[in-house]
Amino acid sequence: MSSTQPAPPARRKDPDRRERIARAAIEVVAERGVEKLTHRSVAAAAGVPLGSTTYYFATLDDLLASALRQAAEDDVEHMRQWAAGLEPGHDLAESLTDLVLHYLGPARAQTAVEHQLYIAALHKPALRQVSQEWDTWLAELFASYTDEATGRALSVLFCGWQLQGIVRESVPSRDEIEMTFRRMLQPGAKT
Repeated sequence: MSSTQPAPPARRKDPDRRERIARAAIEVVAERGVEKLTHRSVAAAAGVPLGSTTYYFATLDDLLASALRQAAEDDVEHMRQWAAGLEPGHDLAESLTDLVLHYLGPARAQTAVEHQLYIAALHKPALRQVSQEWDTWLAELFASYTDEATGRALSVLFCGWQLQGIVRESVPSRDEIEMTFRRMLQPGAKT
């Protein structure tokens, strides 16, 4: 008989913990705002020990950067699905208007928290790179339907409508939004 004991079973790892913490940070920002984000509040929202948040994210800026990156990745995935669903010969101005109205309607809460995280880069340099990457991806997506300069301009207009739309008391009208996209896509056109 061998005198060696079998090895104890390996502890189960939690491979999704980092992402769960980042998503919990997004929830905390949505409920309380960027300035009220703490490791403790995120740990509670994620259902993990406080030490897990500080293990993965040494500073609050690290945690915010991860939350912003997760929000950006989620948004990029949504935009990829949107782009994949466009029919050949679609009306881009109309499609962009539908997308803005989606972000200001059913996805309004998500849009508000994404903008809170994005705007936090004004005061938190650690977030600037992620914000810029998000801007670049959006401009590249729109440029795939137009050209580089127009794609960049469309991304600025698209984000501007979202930002204005979440701070207004009422959602901008379909006609108001669509007219600006048409003007952007047909410079000099009178609409």
